[in-house]
Amino acid sequence: MHDDVHLTEGRVSRVLKERLWPAVHTAAAPVSVEWHELPGEPIAPAEGLALAYEKVEVGTDWGPAWGTTWFRITGTVPAEWAGRRVELVCDLGFDVNMPGFQCEGLVYTPDALTGEPSPVKSLNPRNQWVLVASEAVGGEEVELFLEAAANPVLLDYHPFLPTQEGDIQTSSPKKLYTTRRIELAVFEKDVFELCLDLETLHELQVELPEGPRKFRILQAIDDALDRVDLQRIAETAASARSALTGVLEAASHDSAHQIAAIGHAHIDSAWLWPVRETIRKVARTTSSMTELLGEDPDFRYGMSSAQQYAWLKEHRPEVYAKVKAAVAEGRFIPLGGMWVESDTTMPSGESLVRQFLYGQRFFETEFGIRCKGVWLPDSFGYSPALPQLMKRAGFEWFFTQKISWNQVNKFPHHTFEWEGIDGSRILSHFPPMDTYNSRLSGDEVAKASRQFRENRLATGSIAPVGWGDGGGGTTREMAGKARRLRDLEGSAQVSWRHPDDFFAEAREELAGPPVWVGELYLELHRATLTSQHLTKQGNRRCEHLLVEAELWSATASVRGLLDYPYDELDALWQQILLQQFHDILPGTSIAWVHREAAAQYARVAEAATALIERSLTALAGEGTVALRADGRSGAVTAAEPVAAVSVVEQDGTYVLDNGIVRVTVSAEGLITSALDLATGRDAIPAGAEANLLQLHQDFPNMWDAWDVDRFYRNRVTDLREVTSISVTPDGLVIERPISADSSTTQVLSLAPGSRVLDIAQSTEWHETEKFLKVAFPLDVKAEQTLAETQFGYHRRPTHTNTSWEAAKFETSMHRWVLASEPGFGVALVNDSTYGFDVTRPSALTTEVRLSLLRAPRFPDPETDQGVQTHRYGLVIGASVAAATEAGAALNTPPRPVSGARAVEPLVTVSGEGLVVSSVKLAADRSGDLVVRVYESTGARTQGELRVAESFGRVEEISLVEDPIAEVSADGGVVALSLGAFEVRTLRFHRN
Repeated sequence: MHDDVHLTEGRVSRVLKERLWPAVHTAAAPVSVEWHELPGEPIAPAEGLALAYEKVEVGTDWGPAWGTTWFRITGTVPAEWAGRRVELVCDLGFDVNMPGFQCEGLVYTPDALTGEPSPVKSLNPRNQWVLVASEAVGGEEVELFLEAAANPVLLDYHPFLPTQEGDIQTSSPKKLYTTRRIELAVFEKDVFELCLDLETLHELQVELPEGPRKFRILQAIDDALDRVDLQRIAETAASARSALTGVLEAASHDSAHQIAAIGHAHIDSAWLWPVRETIRKVARTTSSMTELLGEDPDFRYGMSSAQQYAWLKEHRPEVYAKVKAAVAEGRFIPLGGMWVESDTTMPSGESLVRQFLYGQRFFETEFGIRCKGVWLPDSFGYSPALPQLMKRAGFEWFFTQKISWNQVNKFPHHTFEWEGIDGSRILSHFPPMDTYNSRLSGDEVAKASRQFRENRLATGSIAPVGWGDGGGGTTREMAGKARRLRDLEGSAQVSWRHPDDFFAEAREELAGPPVWVGELYLELHRATLTSQHLTKQGNRRCEHLLVEAELWSATASVRGLLDYPYDELDALWQQILLQQFHDILPGTSIAWVHREAAAQYARVAEAATALIERSLTALAGEGTVALRADGRSGAVTAAEPVAAVSVVEQDGTYVLDNGIVRVTVSAEGLITSALDLATGRDAIPAGAEANLLQLHQDFPNMWDAWDVDRFYRNRVTDLREVTSISVTPDGLVIERPISADSSTTQVLSLAPGSRVLDIAQSTEWHETEKFLKVAFPLDVKAEQTLAETQFGYHRRPTHTNTSWEAAKFETSMHRWVLASEPGFGVALVNDSTYGFDVTRPSALTTEVRLSLLRAPRFPDPETDQGVQTHRYGLVIGASVAAATEAGAALNTPPRPVSGARAVEPLVTVSGEGLVVSSVKLAADRSGDLVVRVYESTGARTQGELRVAESFGRVEEISLVEDPIAEVSADGGVVALSLGAFEVRTLRFHRN
């Protein structure tokens, strides 16, 4: 036979696109359309239904950026449609390639009894229909209300172009969309099913090798198309389908890959839209998903993020009622057990604990369930502290797919054990489809089967199915494909399944799974550690303020002086947890999002400070005695005046010397020596200069706010010019230009008895596509750097022997990074910086550079513009313990208090490397005291934890405050024995 493969493929592709899919809806009937354009922010659905409407013609422009237009649609079902399935077809000006990224809407109908708005489903570019009647009654009146959102397309066909449309304060008033089609139509089920039959088979045969199965599918496709009369499609569709029965009923092989599908939408809690729009996106998507659950009895849908459920409960209770009912049926599945799908590299350990605590408590309170796994498909890398935290929060598995985005190295596993810094392991899975937005297309299904790394021992993988990022979720087309792929020869087998069931089977299949040790570093999006400095600074400041507020509030409450502010602290924590979402904290959202984030951080900081001050006033009393409140230990002591060491000018240089360290600064304001006086070791190599600001050109190949590409290093300007340098009581003040438009001022100071040279920097930043770093060459032969992460630190080699190390040219830290050799180390501490890089200028030296500011133009064209402040320090002669102490002190400095008396700390800990992370009252509001402690140096240790007040029994509890075991205590003293980086949480019950 002649080879007609391409002829058949071309034939089916064109017929599907141009004839069959358009014929799914036929026999159109007109409707009357009215509208009301809101002048400002969205309103509640009940208000929308009560608006005054004016008639409008289809074909009218509507919707300026971020605007809302309500449409009222009325019509009558023609008598001849009786018994047929009738749908409203609505095209608001959609681009089918932009689901979730342009206009969309939610359709309501007035409740027949109450008149209250009842949600039907959403409209978006891939879901342009609404059910009117499954079996229509001729003459039936139709009334629907559509809340339409004119969200602008920001990530267009030419992506990453700067735009002012990302903030309602700067967006254009021009109307963006034009309605194209709004009418009633008959849904032709046979045509719809024929389309899915043909599409599924066509996509399958593309992936098959030449052989009997491929050619028989092609022949069946030709046979089916021969039976279709393109002028009478609805009448001939059933006959065409019958020609495909044989190839569709052919069963798959016993060795076929098993795909556990779960409906999914991955709704970003903010990104190219503000939080207020995410609230509506969640309502739209969940309305459609509950509708699809009703249509397809096999379908299951999963959604993460307790915050998104909480939004529904507060803002769209009518939608939430449907979600709650579907959860009770076990088919709408809460996933992840977190407040949001957060970033995991930058949040503090306490923040990640609260993500789990608030997420799991919400799901248990609202639905009576706990999530067994952590679901983070899209975060930009994963901290090596996570395995322990997940295990100690009670989770059994971890899911992501983001590491498939690596630029250089292909991750070697899909199902494996992930080991963290303390040795904890958790079963983990990456879907071999390499997507969290699967359409169950033939190429995706074949890819999952073909590249699954554990094929020798395991049989299956997960597929999150649905349009995502901007929401939308699973469509009836995807559900139809899943039915056909349940048992189809040549294909992997697809079934809707709960992820818990998949992981349970994977654990049985892989008795000895492969192990990955350490961070899951994403070889992409490295600049997310630096972009939007105000967001990162606000996060760091608020994290520490909230922990401090809990400490002082718990102390005052336990001592009977104040009620514990449960409601206030819960609300403040939840706001910070929201802003740790993986497109907010990383700095990759539109200007509107970051403008609101900065305002929220300021509000949280003010409220947390007020709680601290209220507690301190209750504890220390009213008075005029000058006191010093230590927000880390919980002690209030007499204040002792501390002034910075005087700066001495010597022969054109400047010297800061406190008898422990001596720092020399050149006339250019650069550090030429940082001497540890006890050992005689200089932290700075001879002839080198530290605290050197360096400016790079920074224009990545794509993903401007996300990425910094290796070639940025090829062009650098050392900022040596000095505008002025002066000695003041605060320290050495250095002013220097960055460019004609930008400048910076630094204050260098050294406190008595300190090893830390403190550098306070204020920058007037008006650059475009530039990257500002500050370099510290160190006279240390460091084979590894140690960078703080949650509840410990992470080791990274300084060499680039392999492609894995070479790819890590920008890495993460929390409050400190340490370069050391046996006997001597130097650390850099900071109050708001997360990114750094390390190089080896010579065999015996190490250079560490902190990443300070960027200036990408997408998605926020004004990223970081204006005044930015940083504070960092050089710790001379540092160990892990010294770096940990200096980093904590910089981020939670003692605060001056006027009062009447000193205050003894509520909790104290002794033992090398032991650190108290949190002192708070229990989340269940019992009044019990919860104390968390961890080992910080990476060594096994022993010690004691002492509580100053009287309590009853003591328990070890999980991170979500479930009981684990009774702990013996003697007079408020608990003996501790912790492993390296181990986190332990104790509950002291009230008497």
